[in-house]
Amino acid sequence: MSGTLRTSTDRAVVPEEEPEAPDAFASLVERLNRQSVLKHFEAYVDVPWDDDDYRIDAGDPRWELSPDDALGATEWYRSLPQAQRARLGLETVASKMKIGLVFEGVLKRGLLEFAAGLPNGSPEFRYAYHEVIEEAQHSLMFQEFVNRSGFDARGLGRVDRSITRWIVSLGRRFPALFFVFVLGGEDPIDYVQRRELRSARSIHPLLERIMRIHVTEEARHLSFARHYLENTVPRLGPFRRAALAVGAPLILSGMAQMMLRPSRQLVRRHAIPRSVIKEAFLHNPAHRAEMLASMAKLRRLFAELGLASGPYRRLWQVLGLWPSGRGEGDVPLGRQPARP
Repeated sequence: MSGTLRTSTDRAVVPEEEPEAPDAFASLVERLNRQSVLKHFEAYVDVPWDDDDYRIDAGDPRWELSPDDALGATEWYRSLPQAQRARLGLETVASKMKIGLVFEGVLKRGLLEFAAGLPNGSPEFRYAYHEVIEEAQHSLMFQEFVNRSGFDARGLGRVDRSITRWIVSLGRRFPALFFVFVLGGEDPIDYVQRRELRSARSIHPLLERIMRIHVTEEARHLSFARHYLENTVPRLGPFRRAALAVGAPLILSGMAQMMLRPSRQLVRRHAIPRSVIKEAFLHNPAHRAEMLASMAKLRRLFAELGLASGPYRRLWQVLGLWPSGRGEGDVPLGRQPARP
């Protein structure tokens, strides 16, 4: 049974993550498993690709980057002809979908490794396969969008591809660190898509449909990864806790830049000046605030797990993932995290 979603007539309705049941992590997993049966989507059933309203026109002004976008706010972008602004916006979406497709390919392979190490009777096994199926449908959606965009978007370079093989192996060797990678790839883009869906901005219906399907199912995936860490990290030994405390900000920094900045291919294709990239992404307080906001849930999680204190907190700050002052991202009052 395919799922149904509210449309643009009610932008504020965006599904949230499932809260953990008070009794046990196993109860949460069982509920997520039921939700995957009751509300799931198929790329070629639930997206009307050939509907006239869903067709892609590269000159459609709805593809233009918004003034809230780091690159879209630059004078360089605003001075481009309208057709070029729209084309660059469309290709930005296609590029991010291609990167998302590659990321989800790594995620699926890692989930299969994770499932292969589980004992018989584990509810996590069924959940992992539900997520693999859902991510496969997302990949089909993303690739179909790329194909119809007319832009030959590339995935990862050779070095990045070699790193993905190590990440896949974590699914069996160090699942907690693997699920940090999952959160690093999904949380920032989930934040961006939810913000877009809740905005008053006119969104192309094809993009809106894809985003709405994506955030609905990713709410389950993010819930599982977050609660898996909450359930697992307290039982880890000191060496693995320290490895998580160091590895998490390093992984999250790379993933955030990959998901929130234009690809090298786009920079070359549209001859975006280096000075514009610096203006938009390196020396832009608004972009920094946006990246910090996209990482807020992850900062809270790692603070609550006791994995972001002392020198570990400093590493987050050096990588630009934590505010320099006390406030956003700190452990809520009353929570006393354990030390790694």
